[in-house]
Amino acid sequence: MTTMTSAVRLPPGPTAPRAIQGAYALTQPLRGMRRLRERYGDAFTVNVPIFGRAVVVSDPAEIKQLFTSGPDLVDNLEVNLGRVLGPHSMFALSGDEHKRQRKLLVPPFHGKRLAAYERIVEEEALREFATWPDGTAFATLPSMMRITLNAILRAVFGAEGAEFAELRALLPPFVTLGSRLAVAPIPKKGRFNPWRRFERMRREYDAIVDRLIAKARGEAKDDVLSMMLQTRYDDGSGLGRDEIADQLLTLLTAGHETTATTLAWAVERLRRHPALLDELREDDGTLLDATILEVQRTRPVIDLTARQVKQDGFRLGRWTLPKGYAVLVSIALIHDDDAVFPRAATFDPHRFAGARPDLYQWIPFGGGTRRCLGAAFATMEMTVVLRTLLRDFTLVPTRDPDERWHSRGVAYAPAKGGRAVVRRRTTGGEQ
Repeated sequence: MTTMTSAVRLPPGPTAPRAIQGAYALTQPLRGMRRLRERYGDAFTVNVPIFGRAVVVSDPAEIKQLFTSGPDLVDNLEVNLGRVLGPHSMFALSGDEHKRQRKLLVPPFHGKRLAAYERIVEEEALREFATWPDGTAFATLPSMMRITLNAILRAVFGAEGAEFAELRALLPPFVTLGSRLAVAPIPKKGRFNPWRRFERMRREYDAIVDRLIAKARGEAKDDVLSMMLQTRYDDGSGLGRDEIADQLLTLLTAGHETTATTLAWAVERLRRHPALLDELREDDGTLLDATILEVQRTRPVIDLTARQVKQDGFRLGRWTLPKGYAVLVSIALIHDDDAVFPRAATFDPHRFAGARPDLYQWIPFGGGTRRCLGAAFATMEMTVVLRTLLRDFTLVPTRDPDERWHSRGVAYAPAKGGRAVVRRRTTGGEQ
């Protein structure tokens, strides 16, 4: 049970000035976290730009307590994502408003509605796979980016024709710039300022969404935008235009690059485990599901999920935190903990075969009431894309060293883009 007390008790941590700690976090993000854990234990206090003074935790019990604490104790961390995605984004909302809007947005991403999108994802995968070279090494990340972007534009935005083409051209640079602004403490003022370019692109985006909304009001479709227009709060009111635009952008930002990056990591991992590739050829889907879980455990593309303390004296396990402190959950540290996942450094999908992970320990989508809204959609995408890939291609194994982690601003991608060599299967199932 969470209790409140006035005596502050913080875990130890580095004492260097914020600028130095920030530079260290920027240049050594994952390695730096591991070194801090080695020195200070599974919780430590840092002082870095954007987050300020923050406590980093990776103990399973403390993570569960954090994720199950009410919004009166800990809630959304007010950082740049709200500025990037808009004031109505799920990343910007807190308290009752967050709960109220999340309730409306959950149904389109579950059950039969979700299954209806599988055909779109497979079509986009097949279209992209048709361009893959046979027997020549190439980076798969750009392909995965195109598949997930196109699938989201069709299934979520309901875009086609001119709007589809315009969004496909606009959104990649828009999201890339937004990702950089989200992790960089850049003020909005100044003559030569990237925020000006971002705001210009946002206006272009809003204009396209206005056209999509106008079309959706006159058509009966199954995309998420159409469902947003039909859904109603308890008082009978619907989502406003600004709410819809911000949430569509949030769903794309949270689900496009992260899902594509995980798919590239899956290719990188599978090529280095030929025995697993052989098993997957005879799989009924159980091992593929487990493989996706294990890729996300060993190669989480987002390292941190965060909360902010809303009341003085918040008791979190061994610690008592003051109001305003950030609490950062290190996804990589808990996923890499042998006490939580035996032989954690070993890539072994069989650990998840026939079993579901504990969602307070396996947390690539975050957790609690702020767990990624599109987690089920992303999992469906990854399943369909990998199932199609393994059905139509032989993925050639490699003895090359593991690809290094590379920061793309928000997501961590394989440094060489998840390089692959593939050979198309014949109708008989062989090369």
